[in-house]
Formats: sequence, C-alpha cells, structure tokens
Amino acid sequence: MRILALESSCDESAAAVLDSARGLLAHAVFSQIELHRIYGGVVPELASRDHVQRLLPLLREVLRAAATAPGELDGVAYTAGPGLVGALLTGAALARSLAFAWGVPALGVHHLEGHLLAPLLEPEPPPFPHVALLASGGHTMLIEVQGIGAYRLLGQTRDDAAGEAFDKTAKLLGLPYPGGPELARIAEQGRAGAFVFPRPMLDRPGLEFSFSGLKTAVLHAVRDRVLDDTLRADVARGVQEAIVECLCVKAVRALDETDCEVLTVSGGVGANQQLRTTLTRALASRGARAYYPRPEFCTDNAAMIAVAGLARLAAGQHDDLAIGARAQWALDSLPPLISSEPLRYANS
Repeated sequence: MRILALESSCDESAAAVLDSARGLLAHAVFSQIELHRIYGGVVPELASRDHVQRLLPLLREVLRAAATAPGELDGVAYTAGPGLVGALLTGAALARSLAFAWGVPALGVHHLEGHLLAPLLEPEPPPFPHVALLASGGHTMLIEVQGIGAYRLLGQTRDDAAGEAFDKTAKLLGLPYPGGPELARIAEQGRAGAFVFPRPMLDRPGLEFSFSGLKTAVLHAVRDRVLDDTLRADVARGVQEAIVECLCVKAVRALDETDCEVLTVSGGVGANQQLRTTLTRALASRGARAYYPRPEFCTDNAAMIAVAGLARLAAGQHDDLAIGARAQWALDSLPPLISSEPLRYANS
C-alpha cells in the first residue's frame, strides 16, 4: 500500500510518500521561519497563505522523487488537527480534493499521533508497549502507548510547554527566532553552575510539568545586567539544564509507574542533544532504552503523518467527503488499531 501525506498544521509545509513494503520513498519540508522571523513568532494568516503557495509544488516534488504516479497511490493522508485552523484547512482541502479526483480514500490524521509514531520511521523501531515523551513548542506530555490508537495520558504540562519555555527565555536573551535551537546552541559555551534555575514540581510526586515560572526566573536573573555573549551562554546553559532535568526525571518516573523499560522521545524538543544524552544515560543505568526519531522527523513533517495515515488506511479507516480541521482534538478519542503485523517504515 502506498500513500501521499500532507502536513500544514502550523509553519511547516510538508509532503511525503510512504510505501508499506518499501518504506519512506520521499519527503520534503518547507519551513516558514524567514517569513515569521520579523514578527518574532508565527502569524496565522501569513502561515495559511504560504501553505497555499507551497503545498502543490511540494507534493509534485515528492511524487517525482518517489517515482510515483497518482494512479499508484492507495490513499491520501493529511493533518486534520490540532493546530491553526486556517493552516490545517489548506492541507485538508487539497488532500480531500486530490483524493476525490484520484478516486482513493482520504484520512485526516491527528498531529500528535504522527509525532508519537515518528520513531517507527527508524531502522530499529520501538516495540509496543512503551512510554512516550512528547515535547514540543505546544505540548509536553507523557503517554503510555499500548499500540496505535491505544493511548493513556500519564501527565502533561499545566502551563507552558517545554519548547515554549525554550523560546520565551531565548526571546528574553535577545536571541533570534526561532529561539529554542539557538538557545541550545549557545548553551554549549555556558559555564556549569553559573545559573541554577528552579526545577518546578520535581519536589512532589506525579508526572505533570510546569515551565511558566522559568521565564520569570530568567527575567530576575538578568535584570539590570549587560547581556553580553558570556552572560547569554551561562543563562542558556542554566535554562537548558533545568528543562532537561525536569523532562528526564518525570520520564523515568513514568517508566517506574508503568513497569515499562522502553521510552520514545518525539516532538521538536526531542531533537535537543543534551536531552538525548542525559536521557540515554539515565535509562541505561536501569536497563531501559530510549528510541528517538532522527532530528528531521522531530519537528513537523509529513513522513510522520504518513506513518499514522498508512496504518489507519490499511485498517480500513477513512473519512467521508467533508473537509475536516480541528483546532483542538483529544488524543484519547482516537480508535485503537488491532494488528499483529510488525510496523517498519524505514527505507528498505
């Protein structure tokens, strides 16, 4: 089975072609970073308009790279939510129209399910069941994953997400947009112990997070001080260490509570090298293992949407002719899939 997938939930336009036997045949992403940089964040209307311009060229590019004609496709998957409604509608309208014209089924995919299944794109996919840490600019969640669609929320952030905390503190330091990756870069030059920021909610049981106070702590730390490169690097290191420790401690707790020894890490923050190093070390000391998608599949992309879409289309799920987009969509509302077949979507 072979499908085309489209992603347009926020500020990345993306397309991918995935084959159940041969794996990922092609994928392409166009980032709108330069478009939104002057505003310091995503402008929804501009994002939607840019998706309209980018999606058709991208899907033509991936079909050509995958040597796939429309008649060889068995379905079209697209991100239906959660996300920016205008941006979602651009991909949904295109995907639904193409599916109708080509006479194949279409399916709206849950964006977070795509992130959860992104590790399946690797040559050695994680086994089920496992615990998933999903950390991005909009979400920080720990989820017990029994199988595709069988998700139990263990804990989530009460306020800012981890990626949001990275970006907000980076903005306070005067770092360019997007701030998270830039903060992680300069943190490598920071001095250990120069700044020790709070680790919220680590002093109590449970699996919830809170990062809203981190920006305030940084604001107080740099008040009335000259923001030179040394100070920025030191603060960046302190911020990164605080976020990484919170994520790692809670992830290990989740493994303890579920009696599981497998953790997956996905979402944009999952590309953070310090997080990967710290988590891998912490899990190895207890005989557990972490699985990560490669960095290009941590941020928003269509390959992960293709994984979720292909699994569900193969199980006979598809949408009607309506064009669907949801700003909010509960992950636990998805129907589970029952399958004994191993899921391997890496390139063959």
